[in-house]
Amino acid sequence: MSLNEILPFVSTAVMLVFTLSVFQRWVARRKAHFLFWGIGLAMFGAGSFAEAYFALGRWSSPLFFIWYLFGAALNAAWIGHGSLLLLVRKRWVHFLTGLLIVGSLATSALMIQAILKTDGSAYVSGIAISEQYRDLMPAISDGGLVRLTTPFFNIYGLLTLVGGALWSAWLFMRKQVLPNRVVGNVLIAAGALSIALASTLTRLGVGAFLYLGELVAAGLMYAGFLMAARPATVAEAEGARVVRTA
Repeated sequence: MSLNEILPFVSTAVMLVFTLSVFQRWVARRKAHFLFWGIGLAMFGAGSFAEAYFALGRWSSPLFFIWYLFGAALNAAWIGHGSLLLLVRKRWVHFLTGLLIVGSLATSALMIQAILKTDGSAYVSGIAISEQYRDLMPAISDGGLVRLTTPFFNIYGLLTLVGGALWSAWLFMRKQVLPNRVVGNVLIAAGALSIALASTLTRLGVGAFLYLGELVAAGLMYAGFLMAARPATVAEAEGARVVRTA
């Protein structure tokens, strides 16, 4: 197997561990941002699993549905919205939550329409799905309207995830407390940017770096999550308390 055929398997394993860690946090704390992070990461992992399956040289319409809907379209927006829920406590965020859910359901319906017209017979074994999906899906005018939705979800996800991570890092750095959270949020932002770059190249017709970008993103974001979630020392916790009450 080539490197591009192995990478999706590794990304899937990393995302499985990452997703379980986040859902454990949600079960323990019942905070909405953990739920949205967990759902988004599960989507990311599902897309990686679909890529791993296609790396075996087999076609599957259900897995192509999963790969495009969850891997290419929705996951970034759900992860990024989790960051927004963590940082912003305003009523308009609830409106965005509803909009994200409704938009995701509408996109799922469009993907069902597209998958019914996807030409699985054109699938070429040995070529990464990211490099040939355009030849498999119907054109926008022929029922591939779902292709119009992916930029909106991905741009929203990029802005909220990267922006939220960098804003959090800046806040902790400015207050000079909890340096682990500064580093952790920078790693998360770097991971999000790496997959954004790889995805952009894919849309420009250069799909060879997508799987590497996904693995780098998964590794950096998981490392950032672990770093940011590390329990504070007594001195760090006291410093943070002093800043909050100053």
